[in-house]
Amino acid sequence: MIDLRIRVDPFPVVEPLVVRLRDQADDPGPNDAVLIGREGARREYEFQGFSLALHAADHLKLDNDVIMIVPGQTSARRLIRADSQHNTLLVTEQCDQLCLMCSQPPKKQHVDLFSELETAASLAPFNAYIGLSGGEPLLHKRNLFAMLLSLSKMRPDLKFHILSNGQHFGEEDTDTLREIGVERILWGIPLYSANADDHDVIVKKTGAFERLLASFSVLFEAGAAIELRTVVMQQNYDMLAALAGFVGTALPFVERWAIMQLENIGFGRMNWDSSFKDTSIDFGNVARAINIAAARDVPVQLYNFPLCSVPARYRHLAPASISDWKNKQEPFCAGCSLRQRCGGFFEWYVHKKGFRGLEPI
Repeated sequence: MIDLRIRVDPFPVVEPLVVRLRDQADDPGPNDAVLIGREGARREYEFQGFSLALHAADHLKLDNDVIMIVPGQTSARRLIRADSQHNTLLVTEQCDQLCLMCSQPPKKQHVDLFSELETAASLAPFNAYIGLSGGEPLLHKRNLFAMLLSLSKMRPDLKFHILSNGQHFGEEDTDTLREIGVERILWGIPLYSANADDHDVIVKKTGAFERLLASFSVLFEAGAAIELRTVVMQQNYDMLAALAGFVGTALPFVERWAIMQLENIGFGRMNWDSSFKDTSIDFGNVARAINIAAARDVPVQLYNFPLCSVPARYRHLAPASISDWKNKQEPFCAGCSLRQRCGGFFEWYVHKKGFRGLEPI
């Protein structure tokens, strides 16, 4: 697991400070800290006339990484890792749903860091693909859209994958979405059943299904790209085929349909015994859903499925989707012929309570 924090010596800030680390720079920008010395794990940078000291392992590459230093904290957050394709910025921890499988259970308070996140994104490498997640980012829609509009002008090369529960789009957002640039954003939005009552029970919000369909209409009208996301659970396993038919009929415009395995953290961990569906033993309804979607020309991908848990004919649909900072290989993966292209397991996966039908490939 990759540590997203770096120990930092006390630094004189009274507000969060975003800094890009540079090994060398002839003309550093106002947010650039330039390396001036290393001694063991200690790296010293010059930043606007001050000495900024970080502590990191010798092998860790930090050149062009973007960090945030928060007053009173002894570690800096790695917001952008220059050599990674898995950079995600947490917009808020607030949410208006309590999904059974949520990996980031919501909190009541909100710490507004839109200005800092905008600065961090503006310092990202060219053509970076950045995730934005929560909580529910669109609970702060005005600030979110303002940030995206600003970045669309400042850094038109950037693209974003934004996770949202799809409860807060309105017809008034259509022009704004187009102005931001629909080609620059992929919206990851969940749908768990074709039946309104079943979906609402899973997300624990009455009326969520109907509100979600209204949001899909807005996104479709704007020409936005949608990644439909469905977590496979005991609660919806028998409904997957019907959901596939619904997607192919009512939502054929989605960019792709991501069928996902459960993550053993947050509410997912709390509800694991009653929610985890072992698809390594019973893949049947997932296969039926894939086949129905394919017949309706809906692209499908399998997220968070180790390749050894997927029948051979469907393995090409399972990319290495688990972010590099939170994935791992199990000991039995050592001799696997597909190890290099498999996403492995979440760092918090517990095999004794997980897949029981895995076989070496």
